Amino acid sequence: MKNYTLKVHDVKKETQDTITLCFKQPGLRKIKYQAGQYLTLSFRINGRKYTRPYSFSSAPSADAFLETTIKRVPEGVFSNYVHDSIQVGDIVEVMEPMGDFVHTNDESINEIYFWGVGSGITPLISIIKEVLISNPLVQVNLIYGNKNFESTIFLDTINQLLVQYTSRLKVWHFHTQYTHDEKHHFVKSGRINQEFILNLLKDVAIEKTAHYICGPVDLKNTIKEALAVLECPKATIFSEDFELVKDPKDFEDILTQHVNIRFQGNDTLVEVLKGKSVLESALDAGIELPYSCQTGSCNTCKGKLKEGKMRMIGLAKDRDDLEKEDYLLCCSYPLTDNVYVEIGN
Repeated sequence: MKNYTLKVHDVKKETQDTITLCFKQPGLRKIKYQAGQYLTLSFRINGRKYTRPYSFSSAPSADAFLETTIKRVPEGVFSNYVHDSIQVGDIVEVMEPMGDFVHTNDESINEIYFWGVGSGITPLISIIKEVLISNPLVQVNLIYGNKNFESTIFLDTINQLLVQYTSRLKVWHFHTQYTHDEKHHFVKSGRINQEFILNLLKDVAIEKTAHYICGPVDLKNTIKEALAVLECPKATIFSEDFELVKDPKDFEDILTQHVNIRFQGNDTLVEVLKGKSVLESALDAGIELPYSCQTGSCNTCKGKLKEGKMRMIGLAKDRDDLEKEDYLLCCSYPLTDNVYVEIGN
């Protein structure tokens, strides 16, 4: 895993609770990335190292700087630190770009639909900009939910793209705090719903469309159910997952256990409380294990199970790149009290 240090060139205020960090590219080792991927940032806060992944809002073909957009989360240690402390000129430690929520050019696709809510727009706007520049024959559609225009991240960017790509980009806004205005006929009241989706796509050649979804689980389910009704090929539906979906039933036989973690040549016995992952417990114990997505999507926190039994819960996607003894510690829970895990070589 490559690490870089980046200098903050600018801090742009997007909305009242959202900012974009603009980083200069390194002078020698340029960072290559794909639109839709994420950058993992690390900071030491109150003596503890915190790491969080944030999607690129920039696009390789459109933007000179590397940009990540961060929404302030109530009681969120990391996001509040970034909002309150980061300034132009600061140096930030980052990991190499990761993530498979990216656009792959498919000549059979002539229309792409982007579905997002709130900060879920971040990887979508990255891909939208890239597609508009690199795929001139593809029609782009954005369906975007927010409370109102004041809370709409990248509103100015979206409006600029509408002017620049008048014939190729269409946008529908959904507002839960809806204010009727004849000038904004493209704004709809409420949330993105199945009726709207089915009506929007009823006369579309569905097999020639692709769909990118980023937002809450309810949004993903609503869109995927509607697309299933329309018999949209699953291979053209892509979603970004920023949370582990945990079923309480999966934890019924899991108890508080002790796990022996071997990292950087040292063995540490860690108490893993019921409901907490091995990664969470290790970090709480002061072991600075490598990690990034925390949703089982990457393999940064991979460890090898040497003894005992563990179970991975809430994996966002099926993984075919893990060996039998490999476990992603962000979603791993011990089943026995003799678990021994080794991280790295």
